[in-house]
Amino acid sequence: MKKLIEISAMPPNYLTKKECKEQLTVFHKQLFKLQNRFYADGRFGMLIILQGMDTSGKDGTIRHVMSCINPMGLQVKSFKKPTEEEQQHDFLWRVYPHIPAKSMIQVFNRSYFEDILVPSVNNTINEERINHRYKLINQIEEHLLKNDIHVIKFFLHISKEEQAERIRERLTEPHKRWKYDVEDKNAAKKWNDYEKIYDQIISDCTHVPWNIIPADKRWYRNYKVAKTLVEYLEKLNLKYPQPK
Repeated sequence: MKKLIEISAMPPNYLTKKECKEQLTVFHKQLFKLQNRFYADGRFGMLIILQGMDTSGKDGTIRHVMSCINPMGLQVKSFKKPTEEEQQHDFLWRVYPHIPAKSMIQVFNRSYFEDILVPSVNNTINEERINHRYKLINQIEEHLLKNDIHVIKFFLHISKEEQAERIRERLTEPHKRWKYDVEDKNAAKKWNDYEKIYDQIISDCTHVPWNIIPADKRWYRNYKVAKTLVEYLEKLNLKYPQPK
């Protein structure tokens, strides 16, 4: 498997911004219909995981890709730094309540992978416990699939240069300034450390394969995530139930 440094964060040359935006509109209509059928079918749940470096566009992906989905069938959970209460429990305690029920699509903005990523970079827990978390996450994803909860994992892949530009945007553009946190720059300084751990996560947590999305251009990121979701949902052979 290629390392992230070997994978371009830019769109392929054969696609234009205009084409991707036009196709995204088509995907929105398809996603609306597919999610309606998914909800009515009732056989499955779906967990969508969004991971990526700071500023990679997790919020933007949810806004631009999921906005067409009926809110009755969609839930979003953003996992931030664990609270004091959450730290008193095992690392999955805060995740369990948000595993989707049948008919529901749940989006994780960050996820249990943060509990490998951050402790590994900051060296706060030992290697044995980190390895246990790798093993446990693979087992959990296998368990979810066997219980008809489909898991789709996206890594939004941006370049170091693009991250620096987006941090500057947060400092200078009023509608983005509220997002700025001093930790953005601190995390940027640890880019190589985060990239190394993400390489390992993508390599070792593979019971559910990763979709690595080139995300330097927001329009391509949105297009590619929407396309992946449409294609996945179409393969489920969703059906409306017969009236009683």
